[in-house]
Amino acid sequence: MTDQTDLPVLLIVEDDEGLQRQLKWAYDGYRVVAAGNRSEAIDALRLHEPKVVTLDLGLPPDPDGVEEGFATLREILRLKPDTKVIVATGHGARESALKAIALGAYDFYKKPVDIDDLGLIVARAFHLHEIEDENRRLEGGGAGATVLGSIITAAPEMQKVAKTIERVANADVSVMLLGGSGTGKELLARAVHERSGRKGEFIAINCAAIPENLLEAELFGYERGAFTGAVKSNVGKIELAEGGTLFLDEVGDIPLPLQVKLLRFLQERVIERIGGRQPIAVHTRIVCATHQNLEAMIAEGRFREDLYYRLAEIVVKIPSLHERPGDAALLARHFVNRFSRELNPKVQALSPDALAAIDSYPWPGNVRELENRVKRAVIMAEGRSVMVEDIDLPGTAPDEADLINLRAAREIADRRAIRQAMSRTDNNISGAAKLLGISRPTLYDLLKQYRLQA
Repeated sequence: MTDQTDLPVLLIVEDDEGLQRQLKWAYDGYRVVAAGNRSEAIDALRLHEPKVVTLDLGLPPDPDGVEEGFATLREILRLKPDTKVIVATGHGARESALKAIALGAYDFYKKPVDIDDLGLIVARAFHLHEIEDENRRLEGGGAGATVLGSIITAAPEMQKVAKTIERVANADVSVMLLGGSGTGKELLARAVHERSGRKGEFIAINCAAIPENLLEAELFGYERGAFTGAVKSNVGKIELAEGGTLFLDEVGDIPLPLQVKLLRFLQERVIERIGGRQPIAVHTRIVCATHQNLEAMIAEGRFREDLYYRLAEIVVKIPSLHERPGDAALLARHFVNRFSRELNPKVQALSPDALAAIDSYPWPGNVRELENRVKRAVIMAEGRSVMVEDIDLPGTAPDEADLINLRAAREIADRRAIRQAMSRTDNNISGAAKLLGISRPTLYDLLKQYRLQA
């Protein structure tokens, strides 16, 4: 006899005791727990933590209405958002079914119950829950997926960068990070500081974001009366980073006159505030970054060669996201988990075609672009999975050759064929099913499974 404790738990919320018994007998592959009202259902949810729940919307004290059922649905999903809830609706209660789906239910079935049909829906729900669990394990998992405490990667190219950062962090040298916009230069600069053991602050300044005439004051500070509007003395970023690290982002945008003053600081480790006469000794480590070609700028006379060699005692080249195979999908899963908690708790995973599209897209904006697109996709997603349409990548379609398994390839092929058939028959279910060579119920199942609109 099968040990019931080894079976997945299916919670049935149904006030009809006869139907409770019928469903228990029908599902010998699950450990079935029954509840007759909202209170019992929530107690069972807390005790057994079922992955799948079937829920009759008509619960006491209002068995002829649906409000108690909706209240139960909301509480289940609030307590355990990854639960797959399948709601039961009366004949013709399409509006209630659609509302339940909008609230986060996985699927619905009509009464009177067809045990075989409901069994298929339940089996699919358990299967999807397993896939989403695996996605979460892959995303959060592996200790090897995170380097320097906060950078998620499995690519050897990025792991090499991390090892370089760890080696140079304790050395008293200037570090230059070269990489495209959105590659994580500030994260790496922070990692240099955190592993350096320095007691001072990490101070960051984007040299491209501050007007030329204000940048000197931001870096070096000024004395009271140094210029119109200087009503009090102000400490600059270099002084604020005393004993710590100053991160100069987009260092290639520093104007030539200011480059001379920065060079003097690097050579002598003293500064003078604007309007000041007193040299101030400052022991601040410089980490800088740029996406520009500084060697070309030197050749054109736009960047000082002597300053370059002072800043670039150690040069670290950061690979683009496109040069980090597999990292786009790894990061996308991480961002889905992060943003779903904040913005759309019903979203649990990325669909196979969305993952395939993410893997094949070149990501010119690197990690920042990926983060922004996934954030938007999580907000826009209507179901439990982020679909490729939610990601909205320009001019891309997943290439079957890039897919990792047959299931992913099959889903993409199914989606394409269904869309074409529905388009050619003006969304006529019978006509589309005939074109596809399948039955109408099968097409309905596929439309629900892939969350395509009829």
